[in-house]
Amino acid sequence: MSKYDDDGYDDSDTYELNQMQNHSNGSHQNVLLMDISQDGLKRDLRLRHMIMIAIASTIGTGLFLTSGSTIATAGPGGALLAYTLIGIWLIFVLQAIGEIATLLPLPGAFNAWGGRVFDEAFSFQMTWMYCINWALTIPAQLAASAMIVSFWLPVDTTFPPWIVPLIIIILMVLINITGVKTYGELEYWFSILKVVTIILFIICGILVDAGAIGGHTYGFENWRIEGAPFKGGFVSFINTLVSVGYAYGGAEVTGVTAAESRNPHKHVPKAVNTVLIRIAFFYIASIFLLGSIVANDDPLLVNTDSSATRAPFTIVFAKAGISGAANYMNAVVFTSVFSAINSDFYVTTRMLLSLSRNGWIHKSIGYINSRGVPVVAVAVVTACSSLSLITIFVGSGVVFQWFISIIGSISFQGWLYILLLHFRFRYCWKAQGRAVSDLPYVAWGYPYGNILGAFIGCCCIVCNWYLSVIDPPQHPGADASEELMNAYRSRRDAYIQGILGAWFPWFMSVALFFAYKYIHGTKLIKAVDADLDTGRFIPSESDKEDLRPHGPRWKRILKMFV
Repeated sequence: MSKYDDDGYDDSDTYELNQMQNHSNGSHQNVLLMDISQDGLKRDLRLRHMIMIAIASTIGTGLFLTSGSTIATAGPGGALLAYTLIGIWLIFVLQAIGEIATLLPLPGAFNAWGGRVFDEAFSFQMTWMYCINWALTIPAQLAASAMIVSFWLPVDTTFPPWIVPLIIIILMVLINITGVKTYGELEYWFSILKVVTIILFIICGILVDAGAIGGHTYGFENWRIEGAPFKGGFVSFINTLVSVGYAYGGAEVTGVTAAESRNPHKHVPKAVNTVLIRIAFFYIASIFLLGSIVANDDPLLVNTDSSATRAPFTIVFAKAGISGAANYMNAVVFTSVFSAINSDFYVTTRMLLSLSRNGWIHKSIGYINSRGVPVVAVAVVTACSSLSLITIFVGSGVVFQWFISIIGSISFQGWLYILLLHFRFRYCWKAQGRAVSDLPYVAWGYPYGNILGAFIGCCCIVCNWYLSVIDPPQHPGADASEELMNAYRSRRDAYIQGILGAWFPWFMSVALFFAYKYIHGTKLIKAVDADLDTGRFIPSESDKEDLRPHGPRWKRILKMFV
């Protein structure tokens, strides 16, 4: 049996993080010290783990359940354009992550970069906002798990709705305390199920669209009906653009996992590049086929109750005559939710670890045991999850929906900040006399790709602000009926929730930044003083050998897609 694992990496080797590194000009040497936030973590994630973690974090309920509503809102052309634009933005976000995370695989990932190249206050607010983003996602996913399981229960069931979320929380604790390798393995297999489902859908969709199965040839007929290809005008399109951004959220987790990768110089670039190809193919192909087969005025596309029987993928499988599609899709959706909660726990604990190691919360939360598990952080996340679970099921779920509405805005913030920090990083790198060729991975398309991505991002954010303030609800008057008043209150609550989601994260972000800056008196870091060395991954000789291409070219190309 070969001593190499599936990445071609020798398990007997250790990573030499503290060693002398010669600069390319050979004039001097720097001692590269391990960043304190890395101390105690285990580098147990392999390439297949990192790729599938990124896919699992992105492809989930947003694609399986809500993709139909984008077509119903903006038509097949509008939905396809929205997914393409957000995908382009994400391409350059991931390229920026790939370049810096390969060089500096820190547990805080992109949240830690601001303190290196811009201002420590920027890292403080980014880390807190990102931690809040993932922590707020847990209650929503737990509530979704109970709803999905109810699909298999009889209508008059007395099964307590809190049992399933409670079991999931217990499983999350067990998974997280066993170490990062267990987390990676689970995400790998959950992702395979989702990928297989999408591939089956694409094959089935092509056959249905061409008329090979199902008894009807669709072709492009649904692109020519009323409302197609673009439906609802500009407002409908930008409304879809914002919701598609939510569906893509999570791909940036690749940067977080870099700190526990066995070989960041090999794994991070391959993860960001192959994930881009796969996500672009899965999303774009799925939306195109769905819009071609299902008419934009089909009432089943508006999946208001998130039921698997009304999921857009199930509609296509049903048109192909596949029995049991609803049960299969519900199982896939449930595993997607479980996988999402698994990622929520992982990322939230790593953000708490980063906050603790930087002195921004109590240092005990940063404790890591011998297995590389931040056990105190896991306990904190578990406690918060349990408290949120109690609140949800005693009738205060509406409160959590208001908090969940801010998640999309925080994701937009993070993506835009990553691009801006990448600009600043390159400026600091150049100011210190370092050549771009010295970087272990160079983002392609820079700077034009970053400019395009930042432009798309700014447009999405402005659209989100615009959508939140247009069409405010009008009071029906003092003599209005109770039915009209209830409708008004519902619209009013939705309007306020929209404003909260679009604007509050930005006010919170600004408040965190300036509060920290005022209290600690931080200043803009000069480009020549930026710390671009502490925490760098220095590959051993076996790592360098592992970086060299192995196998025939056709096989290496095939691995990008399969």
